Amino acid sequence: MTITGATTGQWFISGDGLRWWFDSGSLALDFAYTGDLGDNEEVLLTPKHLTAWLDGRFEGMRAEQRDLVDALALRSAIANVARAAGSAASPTGTDIDVINLYAATPDIPPALEGGTRQAGRSTARASQGLSVIARHAVALFDGGSAERFRACAADDCELVFYDESRSNNRRWCSMQRCGNRAKVRAHRLRSSS
Repeated sequence: MTITGATTGQWFISGDGLRWWFDSGSLALDFAYTGDLGDNEEVLLTPKHLTAWLDGRFEGMRAEQRDLVDALALRSAIANVARAAGSAASPTGTDIDVINLYAATPDIPPALEGGTRQAGRSTARASQGLSVIARHAVALFDGGSAERFRACAADDCELVFYDESRSNNRRWCSMQRCGNRAKVRAHRLRSSS
């Protein structure tokens, strides 16, 4: 089982119907943005929705009702820690414990393709995908990169992201959304002078 790409991000549809791409900079933050964080609509309504989200990042995963309950608990903890990181506050011990619990469960083992025999299961369980997400959260929130957490610079946006840029100067959740609005405002202000 492999992660189907190193890229992060997902499409959002805002309340006004605008569809825009948001790259949070992290698999764990992308997961948090399926409902608990930001202004996106709830994505994980049923096990089928969880299956679809996981399948977009991992190969052939199938979620059950119990996996959805676990996913919502993990997502909430990641969202709470992300909010704390975005505002330079301390996260709660309970949220940290939840992330650590899921990170401690078996994740998807790496495997080389092309062999004639396969040890273990042929498909990964949703719980293993949640473990991978939790381990990404541990790596993300493990103190060494706190200065890379940002809240969007737009006054009317509360999105938090992990700045992966080399210069560490990303300001906007998305150039398609808040960055573009700021440029339009600045242009109008210059033009009116």
